[in-house]
Amino acid sequence: MDHTAEGPRTDHRALAAAAVTVALWASAFVSIRSAAAHYHPGALALGRLLTASVALAIVLLVKRVPPPPRQAWPGILASGVLWFGLYMVALNWGEQGVDAGTAAMIVNIGPIVIALLGGWLLREGFPPMLLAGMGVSFAGAVVVGLSTSEGGASSVTGVLLCLLAALTYGAGVVAQKPALQYANPIQVTTYGCFVGTAVTLPFAWQLASQLPEAPLSATLNMVYLGLFPTALAFTTWTYALSRTTAGKMGATTYAVPAVVVLIAWIALDEIPGWLTLLGGAICLAGVAVSRRRGTRPAAAVPAAAD
Repeated sequence: MDHTAEGPRTDHRALAAAAVTVALWASAFVSIRSAAAHYHPGALALGRLLTASVALAIVLLVKRVPPPPRQAWPGILASGVLWFGLYMVALNWGEQGVDAGTAAMIVNIGPIVIALLGGWLLREGFPPMLLAGMGVSFAGAVVVGLSTSEGGASSVTGVLLCLLAALTYGAGVVAQKPALQYANPIQVTTYGCFVGTAVTLPFAWQLASQLPEAPLSATLNMVYLGLFPTALAFTTWTYALSRTTAGKMGATTYAVPAVVVLIAWIALDEIPGWLTLLGGAICLAGVAVSRRRGTRPAAAVPAAAD
């Protein structure tokens, strides 16, 4: 199902789908930050995934989509546990210690993780520029951590949790790509979401206890997260991923932090400090270094994503 060799029409569709994904994922960082004051990380992840699962299940029934073939299940299970499950809990938890823009900058180390795991699992090697980029991005994460800690442990923990989210995001993408060779995007997204929901079911008691006490705005944020940044955006992501490489798709997320900072400024009046912005810029510079020509051909950034 990899259509990387097709003409411009398919590329335009993939880029349009990626643009929808970037915009909705950027809004997710802000919605999480807003809802986190009223829902614990696991409860928020479960509520988000339950909402998405219901919406996607309805789509499956209406379209009469069959279950994915057996060959796709290893990738679906892995991406469901890592990306839909662990990633969402770690990100929700991390955003309790750092602002939305900072969280987006740290999580944007994910493309390097994709390249690293691709080199290992797909036997594409570890080019020097990739290793150099990883080092630069790690230094940027340290700067972000120092800028947000203010002598306390909570923000440092938040940075570490966002780094964990970046790792699980990268691993989830690498696991998801092979599944798309056997299943279509809606199958991979929906059943991955089902798996993530099952992983977060231990937090059901938290969700049940916090739902009646949370303000309507927080609950609406949770529902929004399920319907748009999850059900819709993950589907547009897998649609685009089925038509290009994992490296190129990872590159499209470079725009997320800038969009997040803009949305957070408007909606939450949150603007990261100059040192935090510097750390985030170093993180992104590391990603850019790792993507320099000659590191991995599959990771080249499409011109329209510049």
